[in-house]
Amino acid sequence: MARGLLYALAGAAIGAAAARAAYSAFTRNRPADLGGRWTRKNHRGEPITLLEGPAFVAGAGAAAALTPGLTPRTRLAAALAGVGTGALGAYDDLYGTTSSKGFKGHLTALARGEVTSGAIKILGIGATGLGAAALVSDGPLDTLVNGAAIAGAANLANLFDLRPGRAIKVGLLAGGPLLAVSLLRSSPSAAALAAVPLGAAAALLPDDLGERAMLGDAGANSLGALLGLAAVTKLGRPGRLVLLGTVAALTAASEKVSFTKVIAANPVLNRIDMLGRRPVDHV
Repeated sequence: MARGLLYALAGAAIGAAAARAAYSAFTRNRPADLGGRWTRKNHRGEPITLLEGPAFVAGAGAAAALTPGLTPRTRLAAALAGVGTGALGAYDDLYGTTSSKGFKGHLTALARGEVTSGAIKILGIGATGLGAAALVSDGPLDTLVNGAAIAGAANLANLFDLRPGRAIKVGLLAGGPLLAVSLLRSSPSAAALAAVPLGAAAALLPDDLGERAMLGDAGANSLGALLGLAAVTKLGRPGRLVLLGTVAALTAASEKVSFTKVIAANPVLNRIDMLGRRPVDHV
């Protein structure tokens, strides 16, 4: 456990430091209110930068490359999952349109022969997930299950990036227990892998909660993919099937219900969601 804790602390620290350094470098002399390709309006209609996303990708990518305890194949899988999905998300951030929305909307448009930026991202993340899974899986069936779980987690994390801090909070709540189990079961590599995105995400949370920045597709996709990768490398096959089923069920539910409305209607979830945020009526 001691070695796993050391690796986890290193992964979290490197991820946090690299993400903060990248964010500072990316946003230097680029106030959000000046506009530009990386500026969007948040749920309040206020300008906000999407550069938090590339900062997360850079920080987590650096940590995956430098954190001790990871095998070369695991490092490559983390780079493919984190940087690959992040790049696809950045493409959608910069060039995406709102003509089609949601998983179903983009695939429906694709069936009509319309290739949307979202469809490119969905297909690309699917391929990236399979590529990362192939590096850490035993056989074709495991690769398919693991790849679907990684890609599904990448997409699911993005569905929560609709309010300040929400996607990061969900990531911390999902990744924290995974990290704890890895430490308790003396799995140093799994602990290090889980700590990498958690450290990078936690370091960027203050700017996200402060409504100065948001993960966007780039950061949210990368966060979800890395946590999905950490999960499939730790869980046995039954656990991975449960993970895949849960991700699929939540993704399907998002097509019918609003996560924001569900969270607002639940006192416990709403309290967690509002923790550290500006009051809703403060505009």
